[in-house]
Amino acid sequence: MNISKISTGQLAGQKLMVGFDGSELDPELKFYIDNLKVGGIILFSRNILSPRQLEDLCTSAQDYAAYCGQPPLFIGIDQEGGVVARLKPPFTQFPGNSKMRSIEDAMEFAKITSRELSGVGINMNMAPVMDVAPEGIGSIMSKRAFGSDPEWVSALGITVIEHLQKGRVLAVAKHFPGIGRTTLDSHLDLPVSDTTLKELKNFDIPPFKAAIEKNVSGIMLSHIKYEKIDKAWPASLSNIIAKDMLRKELGFHGIVITDDLDMGAIEKHYDIKTSIDKIFEADIDIALICHPGPKIPEAFEMFKTKIKSNENSRKKGLASVQRILEMKTLFNI
Repeated sequence: MNISKISTGQLAGQKLMVGFDGSELDPELKFYIDNLKVGGIILFSRNILSPRQLEDLCTSAQDYAAYCGQPPLFIGIDQEGGVVARLKPPFTQFPGNSKMRSIEDAMEFAKITSRELSGVGINMNMAPVMDVAPEGIGSIMSKRAFGSDPEWVSALGITVIEHLQKGRVLAVAKHFPGIGRTTLDSHLDLPVSDTTLKELKNFDIPPFKAAIEKNVSGIMLSHIKYEKIDKAWPASLSNIIAKDMLRKELGFHGIVITDDLDMGAIEKHYDIKTSIDKIFEADIDIALICHPGPKIPEAFEMFKTKIKSNENSRKKGLASVQRILEMKTLFNI
């Protein structure tokens, strides 16, 4: 699609990745694709009945996007292995990151997972987890992280990134700038961290630097408020963390995605208008909303309003969607 001819509605929609309830191309999903022009959908266990049904769902969604004159869809899933794996048998089951003992384990996971995902039409995996989980603190990520050593996490993480992407599945490293020190679940409420910038740079951020050097396609922002870095906003809404740290300091030019805006960390503290304002301001490319509801059309209208507000805002929207469309082209979606 010629980026200069893309409509305001298409610009707004490309910046949305949404969840839905059905297991087929039903009216709800058609509405998101046609009316809201969403750039991506995310799948959960509720959407999956069998490999054949899943392949039919992904194919019909992509076909409908083409029929509506929309760019192809990102179709994402959380398939980390272990406690977070949306695909159940007969898809291959893995014990999870914390159980990996070698580079070969990471390679086997990524090769098999990329083959199984691409085989049914899924082109984005919200993995790998690049959080470093210190021992002895009850980290919320202890069962999902590769471990407590930044070098080990980096080594296994970049192996997963390399082999997912060789298999034509975009890898999304998460949760920047690191939630391994967290003990409160951001699904429930907003965790606040007193970690210093120096501590983050020495311990939490190195795996993300390694991921960027490995050309990871996407990075997901955490819903943690790092008070010594940005007193006002969690990472997923933070200009300081998303734009200054991730884009400018670390030089990341790929796709930046929020964690789910339906999670308690955001939902209990910020309305959707505030969230979209901050996301747009911080050069975050995609707002992830994992459950159907009024937030999704509200977010679409908010993005449209922002993009139409002035010429600089339209340029900002165009730059963001350019990154999205270039990644879709790169991975032959």
